[in-house]
Amino acid sequence: MAAPLLELDGISKSYPGVKALDGVSLRLGRGEVLGLIGENGAGKSTLMRVLGGVVRPDAGRIGLGGRDRAHLTVAEAQAEGVAFVHQELSMFDNLDAAANVLIGRESLQAGPLRLVDRRACRARVAPLLQRLGADFGPDAPVSRLSIAQRQLVEIARALSVDARIIILDEPTSSLTLSETDRLLAIVASLRNAGTGVIYITHRLGEVVACADRVLCLRDGQVAGELPREGIEHAAMTRLMIGRDLQALYSPPAAAPGDGGLQVQELVTSAFPDRSASLHARPGEILGLAGLVGSGRTSLARAMFGIEPAVGGTILLDGKPVQIGSARDAIARGLYLVPEDRKLSGLVLDMSIAQNVTLPALAGHSRMGLINPASEMRAGEAQRAALRIKAPHASVHAVTLSGGNQQKVVLGRWLSLKPRAIVFDEPTRGVDVGAKGEIYALMRGLADRGVAVLMISSDMEEVIGVSDRVAVMHEGRVAGILGREDLSEASVLRLAIGAQA
Repeated sequence: MAAPLLELDGISKSYPGVKALDGVSLRLGRGEVLGLIGENGAGKSTLMRVLGGVVRPDAGRIGLGGRDRAHLTVAEAQAEGVAFVHQELSMFDNLDAAANVLIGRESLQAGPLRLVDRRACRARVAPLLQRLGADFGPDAPVSRLSIAQRQLVEIARALSVDARIIILDEPTSSLTLSETDRLLAIVASLRNAGTGVIYITHRLGEVVACADRVLCLRDGQVAGELPREGIEHAAMTRLMIGRDLQALYSPPAAAPGDGGLQVQELVTSAFPDRSASLHARPGEILGLAGLVGSGRTSLARAMFGIEPAVGGTILLDGKPVQIGSARDAIARGLYLVPEDRKLSGLVLDMSIAQNVTLPALAGHSRMGLINPASEMRAGEAQRAALRIKAPHASVHAVTLSGGNQQKVVLGRWLSLKPRAIVFDEPTRGVDVGAKGEIYALMRGLADRGVAVLMISSDMEEVIGVSDRVAVMHEGRVAGILGREDLSEASVLRLAIGAQA
C-alpha cells in the first residue's frame, strides 16, 4: 500500500471549558477526495487549523511530507504543499487575477528597483487558469469577477504553490447549480492529477458526487467513516446527528385554514411582463421552488416592501394590504427571513438581544432611550426558547455559528407574533442538526396558524418539509403540486417550463 499524503493521529485540542478535539485520526491518500462532515462545532475547523499550522494541538502526531511532527507552523504547512480555499474568499479587489494568485510571490524585474514584472506574472498564471477552465484571463480585474470566478482564482493560487493537499471549505455555498457542477469537475481533475482533496460541506449531495471516502466528526471525536460504496445521505446523516433524515421532517398537526398570505397577479421589477399568484394558508408550509433566476427572491422582496411591486395585490387573511416598505410589512405582521442573513438579516457587531429587539425598539424604550434591561430580557427569552448556543444574550452575533445566527433572525420575528412569514433559503450554510431545529420551528409556526412560505433551492428540503409546492419559471408560478404529487422530477419539469 502506498504511503499516505497525510496522517493525523490522535489529535487533541482543548480550550477553557471545551474539548474541541479528542483523539481524532485522519488519513488522506494521493489522488483521494476525503469528505469531511459534521455539525457546526463538531471540530472540523479546529482540525483543519491544526493541519494548517494555525492551532497547536495538545497531543497527537502529524505525518506529512515523510516526517512525523507534534505540530506545524503555518510556514511549514505551506512548504509541505497544504493549501486552503476558504468559504470566505480573501481577494484584493483592486488587483487583477494574476496579482491575487501570486500575492507575495511575484516575478520581479531585473535592476535596482526590483519592480513587479506584470507580464511574467500573467504568463505564470495563464496556464493555471486554463487548466481550471476559467473563462477569464490573468489580467481580469477581480472586482469584476463573480463569486464562482473568484473561487477559481483561489484554487489557482493553491495550484501555483504546487499544493499536494487542498482543503475546500464550503466551496459551493454561494454558487449556482451549474457553477457547482463545474467545481465538482475541477475536484475530479485534481484527484486525477494526484492531488489530495479534503472537501468540507453541509451539502451532502456534493459529498455523494465527489468523495472517495467520508470521515464524520461529532463533538470533537470521529463518529465514523464510510467507504465509497457506503456514501449516501441517510448513512451520513445518522453519523452526524445519530438519527435518520426523515426524523427531521414533521407532519402537519392539522388541516390548513382560510386566509393567510396571498398574492394575486403580483408583478416585480425583475419580470415586468410576468405576474405571479400563490396562496400560503395558515397551518401549512408552502414551498416555493424554481431555478436560479426564476424570480423567487424578487417575489419575496416585493411582498416585504424591499423592492417595488409593479402591479398586483397582496392579501393578509383575505384583506388587501398596501406594502410600500419593510416598515409597512412589519406593521401588518408579514415578516421575511432573508437569503443572506449576514448581509441583510443581522447586524453582526450587535448582540443577540440587540438584534432580536431591533424592529421593536419602541417596546423597549422610554422617552426615546433604550432600556437595556428590557432589551436583555427579550433577548434571553428568545435565546432560551430557540436554544441558541451562547452563554447569554449579550454575545455578539458575529461569533455564532450559521445555524445559531439564523435562530437569532427567527427570534426577532417570533417575538412580534407573525401572521405570515417568508423564509428565503432558511438553511443555507447550516448543518444537519440545526436544519432539523429550524424545520421544527417552521412547523411549530404553521401549527400555531401562521402562514409559512419557504423558498429553497435544496430539492430534498422542498420535498421533505413542504405541504404543497409552488414552482416558479421566469417570473410566474408554473404550477402548484400537492404532497401526493411531489417528486424531484415533477418539480424540475415545472421549473424548466414544461407541463406537470
